[in-house]
Amino acid sequence: MAFLIVQALTGLASAASLFLIASGLSIIFGVTRIVNFAHGAFTMIGAYLAYSLTERLGGAFGFWFGLFAAAVAVAAIGAATEILLLRRIYKAPELFQLLATFGVTLMVQDLVILAWGPEDLLGRRAPGFTGAVMILGQRVPAYDLFLVAAGPVVLGALWLLFNRTRWGILVRAATQDRDMVAALGVDQKWLFTSVFALGVFLAGLGGALQIPREAVSHSMDLRVIVEVFVVVVIGGLGSVPGAFLAAVIVSEINAFGILIFPKISIVVVFLVMAVVLVVRPFGLFGRPEAARRTTPGATIRPWQPLGRAGRIAVAVLVSALAAAPAFAGPYLLSVGAEILLFVVFAASLQFLMSVGGLASFGHAAYFGLGSYGAALAVKWLGAPMEAAILAGPVLAGLGGILFGWFCVRLSGVYFAMLTLAFAQIAWSIAFQWVAVTGGDNGILGVWPTAWASKPAAFYWLSLMVATVSVAALRILAFSPFGYRLRAVRDSTLRAEAIGIDRLSTQWIAFAVAGAVAGLAGALYAFLKGNVFPDALAIPTSVDGLVMVLLGGLETVSGAAIGAVAFKALSIWLMSQTDYSKLVLGAIIVVLVVFLPKGLGGLADLVRPSGTGRNDASGSSPSEAAR
Repeated sequence: MAFLIVQALTGLASAASLFLIASGLSIIFGVTRIVNFAHGAFTMIGAYLAYSLTERLGGAFGFWFGLFAAAVAVAAIGAATEILLLRRIYKAPELFQLLATFGVTLMVQDLVILAWGPEDLLGRRAPGFTGAVMILGQRVPAYDLFLVAAGPVVLGALWLLFNRTRWGILVRAATQDRDMVAALGVDQKWLFTSVFALGVFLAGLGGALQIPREAVSHSMDLRVIVEVFVVVVIGGLGSVPGAFLAAVIVSEINAFGILIFPKISIVVVFLVMAVVLVVRPFGLFGRPEAARRTTPGATIRPWQPLGRAGRIAVAVLVSALAAAPAFAGPYLLSVGAEILLFVVFAASLQFLMSVGGLASFGHAAYFGLGSYGAALAVKWLGAPMEAAILAGPVLAGLGGILFGWFCVRLSGVYFAMLTLAFAQIAWSIAFQWVAVTGGDNGILGVWPTAWASKPAAFYWLSLMVATVSVAALRILAFSPFGYRLRAVRDSTLRAEAIGIDRLSTQWIAFAVAGAVAGLAGALYAFLKGNVFPDALAIPTSVDGLVMVLLGGLETVSGAAIGAVAFKALSIWLMSQTDYSKLVLGAIIVVLVVFLPKGLGGLADLVRPSGTGRNDASGSSPSEAAR
C-alpha cells in the first residue's frame, strides 16, 4: 500500500508540470482557436533558459528567480511570435495556422542546438527541496511534494484571474463568442496577444519546473506536445479545470500503467483518449466546437477535370520522369522513388482533406500499417513482393474501416484529435509488440524480388503506382461519389436533406484514403528494406499535412507538387547543412504568410480576377449532389 501511495504522489508531481503546459495550450485554443503545435517548442525553450539562468545566477534566490525569469522570457518570445506571425493569418483556415506553428517548431529544434549544443543538460536540484520525506516508510522526493502542492495553487490562481478580473471576463467571453466581444469594442488584437503570452508563459514555467527532475534535451518538444494534446482533448479544449483533471488522469495512468500493463503501457493513455472522444466528443469539460470561419478552399475557382491540354501536359511530364534512369544514377533514382511514394501518401491525405473536408492528424497510421502489412507478409508468410504489396493496402484499408467508423462521428478539431489518438495507438502497438513487430528494432530484410531490385526498375514501379493512384483519386473526386462527398463537406444539412448520408459517405472516403496511403507504405518498406515504428509516428503525419498545405488545400492534386517540393527540399537540405530544420521551418513560415494557397495556387496569382465562382468546390451542395 505504501508503495502505491508513493507511486500516486509521483504521478501527481508529473501532473503539475503537465497541467501548466496543457492549461496554456487550452487557453490559447479557447480564445484564438489556434491548435498551437509550437507549444512543446516553447516548453523546451523554457527548460533551456531555466537551465542557463539557474547555472549562471547560482544560490537559492538565483534558482527560483531563474525559473520565473525563464517563463517570462518565453512569454515575451511567444508574444512576438503572435504579433509578427500569427496575427497575419488569424483569418486563414486553422490548418494553415497549424502549419505555421509547425514551421516555428522546426526552427526552434535547430536553434536550441545552435545555442546549447546537442547534448542533454542536467539541471541543479531545487534549493530547499533537495532531500526526501518519509511517507509510510517510503522516501518521497521533497521536490515532488512541492510540485504536488503547486498544481492546485496554479489552478486556483487561474480561476481567480478568469473569474475575478475584467481581463479574465473578457477572455471567457471571447472563448464563447469572439464576434460579440469585438462588437462591444474590445481590441481583439491585444486580447489575443495577451492570451497567447499567458499560455506560452505557462508552457515555459512548466518546462522550467522540470529541470530538477529530468534532463533537458532538444527532442523534448515532440514528446511534450503529444502528452499535452492528450490532456487538452480529454479535459476539453478551452477548459482549464478539464486540463487539470485530465493531467492527473494521464499522469496516474503513466505512473501505474507500467506496473499493471507493462506490455501495453504506452497504449493505455491513447485508448483512454479515444474512449473519451467516442463517448463524449468534446472532452470531459469541453463545449461543442463553434462553426468554422472558413471551409477548405473557400475562395478557389470551380474545380474541373483536366482538359485536353492538361492531359497532354501530364503525359509529357510522366514521359520525362520515365526517362530519368537514362541519365540519373542509383542514388538519384532511389530518392526519386521515395518522393514518388510520398506523392501517393500526400495525394491520399488530400483526397480526405480537400475533397472530403476531413483534416486527419494521424494519417501516418495507414502509411505505417501498409508498411507493416507488407513486411509481415514477407516475414511470417514468406510472400513474394507482388503479394506483399497487396497485403499493405488491405491491412491499411481495414484500419481505415475500423478507425474511420469512430472518427467520422466527430467533426473539426475533435475529428483531427481522434485520428491522432488512433495513430498513436497503432504506433504504440508497433513499438511494444516486440514478438510480432520487433519493437523499436523494426522488421529487417524486406527486399524486393529480383526484377525490382535494380534502382531503375523500382523507380519505374513507383512512378507507375504514383501516376495511377493520383489519376484514380482525381477520377473519384469527379465521380458521383466525389460530388456527394463534396456536398457533405460544404453543407451537411443540405446534403442530408436531399438524401445523402454523411456518415457512410465520409466513412468510405476514409477507408479509400487509408488504403491508398497503405499502398505507398507497402512500397516504401521494399524501398528501404525495413520497417520501424517511426512510419506510424506523429512526424510522418505532420509531413503529410505539410505536403498537402504546401501544395494547396484548395486544389484537387496540389499535394503532388507539395510532396515533391517538401521531400526534395528536405533531402537536399540535409545533405547541405546540419541545420536543415531551421531553413525548412523558415521556408514553411514564409510560404504560409505570403502564399496561403500553396504552390498549387500560383496559377491564381496570374489569373485575371473575377474568373470562376467564389466557391469551395466549384459547385453548391445541391449541384454537387446532382
